[in-house]
Amino acid sequence: MTYLTPYALSACVEPKNSEKKLGVALVGLGYYSTDLLAPALQMTEHCYLAGIVTGTPAKEKIWMDKYGIPEKNVYNYENFDSIKDNPDIDVVYVVLPPSMHREYVERAAAAKKQVWCEKPMAVTAEECQSMIDACKDNGVSLAIGYRCQHEPNTLEYQRIVKEGLLGSVQRVECAAGYRENRTNHWKQKREMGGGVIYDMGVYPIQGVRLGSNMEPIAIKSAKVWTERPEIYKDGLGEIVEAELEFPDGVTGWIKTSFAENINYLNIYCEDGTIEIAPFQAYAGNKGKSPLGEINFPYEVPWQQANQMDQDALAIMNNQAMKVSGEEGKRDIRIVEAILESAQTGKRVLI
Repeated sequence: MTYLTPYALSACVEPKNSEKKLGVALVGLGYYSTDLLAPALQMTEHCYLAGIVTGTPAKEKIWMDKYGIPEKNVYNYENFDSIKDNPDIDVVYVVLPPSMHREYVERAAAAKKQVWCEKPMAVTAEECQSMIDACKDNGVSLAIGYRCQHEPNTLEYQRIVKEGLLGSVQRVECAAGYRENRTNHWKQKREMGGGVIYDMGVYPIQGVRLGSNMEPIAIKSAKVWTERPEIYKDGLGEIVEAELEFPDGVTGWIKTSFAENINYLNIYCEDGTIEIAPFQAYAGNKGKSPLGEINFPYEVPWQQANQMDQDALAIMNNQAMKVSGEEGKRDIRIVEAILESAQTGKRVLI
């Protein structure tokens, strides 16, 4: 099998104005923006780091000096709405705790800026719909930061499934998690969108959806628990498992955890199994099937750069986003069904 390089895969459509780069403002300068998105924006071909939005004044000069950001492109959460008057900013990338996503997506849309939003999209499907409506009403695009949907190893296992190269899918199992040792982060706070099912849970939900090439019709059963109740309080989930039902008798199982390091996707087909491990790593996903190895190599933070370049190209060419707001909403609806099933002990239709 002949493999294209990741760059050849991603650079499939050139912008109509090849000299234009979209200016991106990062909203929230935590780990993901600092260690991954900002460095990735030094690699991108079709967008660049043009501005920042932060609630921490001490970070402003550090970022201005490091990335050459002019003072007029630096905002805080109080003056954020004035970004509408800044022609340097084309895209606002919301990288905040999930409970804040709706507000800042809607404010960015009202400022007539294109919007990228990190996963999980929001805390409820209702919030997701409000974000979708705000972007539509203001004539701007909305993309959710599912980097793996742009990633070549993910695209390869999807191709094998979609083309039926190993026969029909019978079952999909997917797990994602890591040992989270912080005790006072937003991930441990329900009011900020904490709990493992939101932060890490959308990964295995994506895994079983993409791996089966189907949408689940029901949550057969689910369980939410913690091994550290002093950290994950009042029923907030540290570990979640769920059994999913798909059309045609296909089944799925997911596990997500803040207690252990797990990262794999198994797609059981009629004529063999596709094994991807890791299936959502920053440094590269890889795996194997009876058809051979699946391993398009790259380094951190290429995945983030690739995602942003593809989304920038879509904006520049007036094309649909690869990962739309509807996609983000779909996963949150599944999250809600999992939590309902765990609480009631019953099967829940999606």
